[in-house]
Amino acid sequence: MTIQNLGGKTTAFQLHACAVVALASTTGAGQVGGSAATVDLLPYEGDVTFSLDHAAAGSGVTLTAKIQHSDTTTAGDFVDVTGGAFTAAAANTAGFATLTLSSDILRRYVRVLFTTSGGTSSGAVSVMGRGSAKYL
Repeated sequence: MTIQNLGGKTTAFQLHACAVVALASTTGAGQVGGSAATVDLLPYEGDVTFSLDHAAAGSGVTLTAKIQHSDTTTAGDFVDVTGGAFTAAAANTAGFATLTLSSDILRRYVRVLFTTSGGTSSGAVSVMGRGSAKYL
């Protein structure tokens, strides 16, 4: 089953609200309403699509983002998902990227981890996920 055929079963969830990630040369997890955002994938099946949308950052600033997963919501338990890295955003360039991962390979909880480097400012970023509900 592909995500295009899901119709009304497709639901969206937020891994990072549309906000500035951080000043340059930092690493941090996605936030929603000022709190670290983790999403429970237990209600989903099949493919899960993650979309990254970002504004241009300052000159010399690069942004990387990757999906991490864990069996718990404890921050130190999250590890990188194989194939879960978005293409790095070039300095001062806006962009949009998507990843599609099977919920079968993902652990129960997911989050997004950002790393910015270079320069002194960064642009706004949003990360959304979409998946098929197991039950209606």
